[in-house]
Amino acid sequence: MILESNNFKNNEIMDKKFTCDGEDFSPHLRWENPPDGTKSYAISFSRRDPEVGEIYHWYVYNIPLDVNEIQQDGIIPGIEVQNDFYTLNYEGPNAAGGMQKYVFRIYALDVEKLEGLNNQNFRRIINQHIIEYAELFGLYERKSIPKSSDTCSGCSTSNQFLI
Repeated sequence: MILESNNFKNNEIMDKKFTCDGEDFSPHLRWENPPDGTKSYAISFSRRDPEVGEIYHWYVYNIPLDVNEIQQDGIIPGIEVQNDFYTLNYEGPNAAGGMQKYVFRIYALDVEKLEGLNNQNFRRIINQHIIEYAELFGLYERKSIPKSSDTCSGCSTSNQFLI
């Protein structure tokens, strides 16, 4: 399975418009070559933090089998789950401290529909149904910390993770 974007290549810098410092648009995503037995898809977007572990910026599940693309800032063809910033949508890169690596994952699942997923059980339940997954890495470095009147939901004036 392959995951790619029209907005950036694997392991390349993500444009500011996909981050907390810009419009916070979700990027275009396209996946190909799902394995046999795939009945639906799920997506996650995260960053590994050395102090708190994996920080999840986006969860989506129940993406139908006939969908293989999400347009930039487009309609999400599934159910979004509250992320680690307590929002039900995409939260772009927002970490300070040098260049950070973020990962989008598309999961091919062996079930058509899942129910009752939340940010506490998403990974555990998805892991029980993964046939295969693909990753796309994006890089981003914040150039400045926002003023208190210019913060996104995923950062505070000191740019600390809110959980």
